[in-house]
Amino acid sequence: MTHEAGWAHAPGALRGPSWLRPPADANELVPLLWSRTARKGDDGVLSIGGVTLPDLVAEHGSPAYVLDEADFRARARAFREAFADYDVYYAGKAFLCTAVARWIAEEGLSLDVCTGGELSVAERAGFPMERVEFHGNNKSRAELRRAVRLGVGRVIVDSFEEIARLAAIAADEDARVSVMVRVTPGVEAHTHEYIATAHEDQKFGFSITAGDALEAVRRVEAAEELDLRGLHCHIGSQIFDSSGFEVAARRVLALHAQVATELGVAMPEMDLGGGFGIAYTTQDDPAEPARLAQEMTAIVEHECRALGIERPGLSIEPGRAIAGPASCTVYEVGTVKDVALDGGASRTYVSVDGGMSDNIRTALYDADYSCTLASRRSEAAPVLGRVVGKHCEAGDVVVKDEFVPGDLRPGDLVAVPGTGAYCRSMASNYNHVLRPPVIAVRDGSARVVVRRETEDDLLATDVGDF
Repeated sequence: MTHEAGWAHAPGALRGPSWLRPPADANELVPLLWSRTARKGDDGVLSIGGVTLPDLVAEHGSPAYVLDEADFRARARAFREAFADYDVYYAGKAFLCTAVARWIAEEGLSLDVCTGGELSVAERAGFPMERVEFHGNNKSRAELRRAVRLGVGRVIVDSFEEIARLAAIAADEDARVSVMVRVTPGVEAHTHEYIATAHEDQKFGFSITAGDALEAVRRVEAAEELDLRGLHCHIGSQIFDSSGFEVAARRVLALHAQVATELGVAMPEMDLGGGFGIAYTTQDDPAEPARLAQEMTAIVEHECRALGIERPGLSIEPGRAIAGPASCTVYEVGTVKDVALDGGASRTYVSVDGGMSDNIRTALYDADYSCTLASRRSEAAPVLGRVVGKHCEAGDVVVKDEFVPGDLRPGDLVAVPGTGAYCRSMASNYNHVLRPPVIAVRDGSARVVVRRETEDDLLATDVGDF
């Protein structure tokens, strides 16, 4: 049961979760949680891409997102190679900047955007527009017109209004636009309510069961300016169980077959979306891309055989699974306090120089994270800790539960893995805190790919009252 003031105040919140166990050595890394080049030396100092975090902070300050370029590229390649006969679209909403868009292009992936802002990054990066797809449940006329003029590869339509709007814009621009129809197959993904996106009662797509999806297909097919490519579904995020994809594929392929039978239209494509989970803590067990490809392909081929139809060309949209593990966030410890709990126990509260403005996921989704001391080795016994931010909110928590060295002190650096997805993307200026930079590291060198905000940036939109 939750508390009206938030999960941190709920009964039992002052105890660690049942899956969390004290480590034998709090200095050791859990490789599953970190990017491929993460290492700790005998001195306990953490390095990423051959760059030590104390050196990185000395040059670029803290907090900072540390992006392991080799790891990011390796994960992108792994999806491209495992899903070799699919179109693989990197979901830019996870994290996007000009450098990342160029890496994605160089690794042979396509790009999924969902706003005009994300589209502008793709344009700036020189990303091949025929390899871009445009999502969103409320694309403006200006955004759609820009997409048509740039020649994006396909637009995923999400409402009857958008179908009419896009057809009118395409006619005005004397263009023919490739279209996918976003459908909701009524699947309850085993994930947080706010990131489960295929059940009926939510804002995305056309309902299959209510008949809206079939009607949307009819309207797209009837519009001369629109080229119907197929159906698109997405069942949610941070998903480990392929059973949700199985049910979704069955229902979407049934509609695919119905369209061919009733409308006489053979749609050449189908997009299964993304949502592949990553390991944030030791309780997570993500599947490798090769296994995902094998299982998802088998599901689709089985359903196609049962329906007596040819397999359409398939697409997927990994985002978090590529960007998430490729980054960590490094913070400097400001204060440490021990809080006495019931029964004689205690918790160590570690306050760092960031918080919910650079990682809102803990407060928003009740997400779990891990952390490690990154600037030295400790011989102290591990204690139950909570890493909290500097914001004026009791729910400003970065890591809810983790065992940290008992001698953690101000000036230490703490690193949190798995922050590459939806942390910088969802960052804010709450309490007028400046958003951190993104520092890409590789082969012993570091470079800024997104600079730290300044107070001038912060005040630039404040027109004042002069």
